Amino acid sequence: MADHSSLTADLFTDGQLSADRADLIADALTALGVFVQVKILPRRRGASDPQWLVLAVLPLQAFLTSIGSNFADDTCKGFQAAVRKLLHREQAAEQAAARPMVLQDTDSGLRIVLGHDLPANGYQQLLRLDLSRFRLGPLHYDLAEQRWRSELDEAVLPPNPASVENQSGK
Repeated sequence: MADHSSLTADLFTDGQLSADRADLIADALTALGVFVQVKILPRRRGASDPQWLVLAVLPLQAFLTSIGSNFADDTCKGFQAAVRKLLHREQAAEQAAARPMVLQDTDSGLRIVLGHDLPANGYQQLLRLDLSRFRLGPLHYDLAEQRWRSELDEAVLPPNPASVENQSGK
């Protein structure tokens, strides 16, 4: 089993998120063995406002691999439930509801966008996702195609059909 104490995440919020809601995600990551530091960014107004509700910066491939190989489904479902609760439209202010949670890799800067409508299958695929296949990002889950994709990467290089098959578990 990997040493999970070495996984560290910086969790950024913009000050519009209540401490309880920030703790919801911090606690879910901590349950997965990640040491979390919550950082509140100074408030800014205008075009420079963050497009995300929460930004978690961590070593993504190590995080996804360790969850997928070493943790029971219940722990992953707890993270999924925490993200859904955070992003749920009825519990969030109208402005915050449209903003997703974003995971960002500490080394590459690659971003994965977790929207409020991400299905359970999307979370399961995320655990098996090989991030080395992506260069530009951000990655979004395509509901119609039922797979993770980066439109910017696809614009540069068409996806390899074999890798799409592996990602969807077909």
